[in-house]
Amino acid sequence: MTRHFLYQVAIAAVLIAPAVAASPAEQRGKAFALNNCAKCHSVDRVTQSPLKIAPPFRTLHERYRIETLAEAFAEGIYTGHPTMPAFQLEADQINDLLAYLKTLE
Repeated sequence: MTRHFLYQVAIAAVLIAPAVAASPAEQRGKAFALNNCAKCHSVDRVTQSPLKIAPPFRTLHERYRIETLAEAFAEGIYTGHPTMPAFQLEADQINDLLAYLKTLE
């Protein structure tokens, strides 16, 4: 590859980056996931979940429509295994987490 081509690619990346920047809601949702979920779940697009039985967040849309998770988050998430803590999120937290989960689809 020529230096000129690499220079053009670098410029394009800089120009495109703001267009794909995460929204504030997505950023807050990611922070919530990292702080509350990442101990067991993979909360990104590539890593394995630290706890094998915890599904990676990037696959949740294959099991559920992400929008339908809002009610479960509001009422409290309870699972059949004892390692999953019960979570009940506030409306803002739900919107932020759903916004982040949508980025993983």
